[in-house]
Amino acid sequence: MSANVAVSLRGVLKEYQRADYSVRALDHITLDIASGQFFCLMGPSGSGKSTLLHLVAGIDRPTNGTVEVLGSAIGEMDDRSLARWRSQNIGYIFQSFNLVPVMTAAENVELPLLLTHLSKRERRERARSALEIVGLGDRLGHRPQQLSGGQEQRVAIARAIVTDPSIILADEPTGELDAQSATDVLTILKTLNANHDKTIIMVTHDPRARQYAKESRYLDKGKMTEMPEIQ
Repeated sequence: MSANVAVSLRGVLKEYQRADYSVRALDHITLDIASGQFFCLMGPSGSGKSTLLHLVAGIDRPTNGTVEVLGSAIGEMDDRSLARWRSQNIGYIFQSFNLVPVMTAAENVELPLLLTHLSKRERRERARSALEIVGLGDRLGHRPQQLSGGQEQRVAIARAIVTDPSIILADEPTGELDAQSATDVLTILKTLNANHDKTIIMVTHDPRARQYAKESRYLDKGKMTEMPEIQ
């Protein structure tokens, strides 16, 4: 795997067993994503986009084929090694924010750091810095119900970057946001890519998000296809 390739998929097949039949989510995908790339994977709901992200994150494993991320064959790791690798290298942004409602913004962002050897003071400082990067340095003590949807997603982005991962995976990050909040979130992702050297892989069915990426591909029914002319 080349040093400038962050993610390499070779002949990746992913099938899920459903009672007496199987569902093919990904159909022999071969794909390289360069380090420092802002990569956008588009396609309709059910096309396999989230499945591909799960494989890159090591949340799931391929039925066949190989997945290498940052030079590691993550499909060959045991669960404990994979969890450690993921916590050090991957930041994940979900469509539905996944914030803990009884915790403040700072406490939500600090959560991934509880698995590290950092002191409480160091954890709080990193959480504060991450929230400042996403423009929420004045919202440290606010709980999710005191924030707008766009602010909640920015807290989720801060949580994803607080461990300083090399790769940020964003699964429909604007799916539950209004147009202005979506623009704010996409601008932050673009800044993280351009100014903080983060490789970003974003899946979306929103054509507006495509313009923020450097490279776009289209996935339909588990296969890479030509990007439709009209989005």
